[in-house]
Order: sequence, then structure tokens, then C-alpha cells
Amino acid sequence: MKKHFKIIALLLTICISMNSCGVMFGGSRYNATIIAENHPQADIYVGGQKIGTGTAKGLYKRNKPLVVELREEGCENTTKTFDNMFRTGNFILSVITFGIVGIAVDLGTGAAYKPDHKHDKNIKKTDTKDFTFTVQSTCKK
Repeated sequence: MKKHFKIIALLLTICISMNSCGVMFGGSRYNATIIAENHPQADIYVGGQKIGTGTAKGLYKRNKPLVVELREEGCENTTKTFDNMFRTGNFILSVITFGIVGIAVDLGTGAAYKPDHKHDKNIKKTDTKDFTFTVQSTCKK
């Protein structure tokens, strides 16, 4: 019985130590709603792949900037890059609660980042995992 308890305790410790604040309270990805402002017919591309027309949703990695391209017939393509920012509060909690392992997990998974909604008025934060991105086309239709 003691042997089983030790194995379960060891497995539980490993599971807990492989997570960190950033991963537990935000994950390594976020949900994005992308809106082509005033251009409901514009095709929306992320990473070269069409994801929708007018409005689109997707799941994206936190550690990479989101590059959105709008394509609409009769217009030049519009490309907008939405930058990331460091999740300082979560990172500090990871350091305090999980130490070096927390730092490694947050940085390795990308959970230490989020879209820079504080410095970009075109990004709206709904909650920790949900963001809305508005792309303004340069086309005058």
C-alpha cells in the first residue's frame, strides 16, 4: 500500500510541476475574433490561409505576433501585424510558485505572452483567453 501511495504522490508532483501560472491561467494559445472593419466582403488570411470573410475566429499561439491580411477584389491587400507583450504578473507568480520550472514552462509554451491590447487600440481583451482584433482596410470602397 505504501508503495502505491508513493507512486501516486510522485506522479501527482510531476503533473503539478509541469504546469505553471501562465499555462494554468491562460494557456499557450488564445481565441481570436478578427473583424474586417467596414469591409464585410474582405477575405481574412492568417499565415497565408483563408480563415473567413468579414469576420473570422481562430486559435493562435501566444508567443507569435498575429499577422492578418485582408484581400478584397478591386482593392490592394491590407496587412496588419498585432504584436505581443510579456505577461509580467503571471510570470512573477510562476517564479514565486513554481521557480525555475515555472519559468521554463511559461517561456517554452509561450504562456508568458499575450496580445498587446494595452498599446494597440485595435485589440480588445474580453478575458484572459479571448481577444478581438479589428483590421482597418486601406481600400476606399
